[in-house]
Amino acid sequence: MRSSVLSLPVDTRADAATRANTSRLLPEVTERATASALPTRLRPADLLRLTDEGAQDVLEGRYDHLLPEGGLWPTENRWAARLVADDEVDIWLISWVEGKYTELHDHAGSLGALTVLSGALSEYRWNGRELRRRTLTAGDQASFPLGWVHDVVRAPEAEAGITGPLNPTLSVHAYSPPLTAMSYYEVTGHGTLRRTRSVLTDQPEGELE
Repeated sequence: MRSSVLSLPVDTRADAATRANTSRLLPEVTERATASALPTRLRPADLLRLTDEGAQDVLEGRYDHLLPEGGLWPTENRWAARLVADDEVDIWLISWVEGKYTELHDHAGSLGALTVLSGALSEYRWNGRELRRRTLTAGDQASFPLGWVHDVVRAPEAEAGITGPLNPTLSVHAYSPPLTAMSYYEVTGHGTLRRTRSVLTDQPEGELE
């Protein structure tokens, strides 16, 4: 492993993929039908692999030239650097600061995935009835299918369930096709989800400031 200005422990375990048995068709027929309905040839498993590889590349120093100068990570606002960009996928490194939420949002017509590189993130996901929370720590992964609405924030140290400092809190994200838009939402007093605005953007996980 090459030396790097970033030296962080990471657990590269990936969550086991699960599939619901939603059809009585042969598996290969079902998979082809599902694939043809998606906007990209890359599947969630592909994006999880790409974020895992991107996290390892960051640890091995391949992106040191993109990191904040002097290793001084921003403390007031989230920060991001695009690691890979082509017609098929964007891969980003994001640093997180406590208390800066992304707001509830989707990724429009893009699939997504992330790998937590260091620290911990809290994700609040709309499940159709309510917001459900989960904490993702270093090595954890998550994928975001079409229609996924969530809010993400750095997990407070007291609630992360891990030892050691959470600075910097880093994650690697992949989007395919590359992001072009996001919609933002709020939960109404009637327990439903209401879209508040849609924006054209290629920035990951909401506004960075």
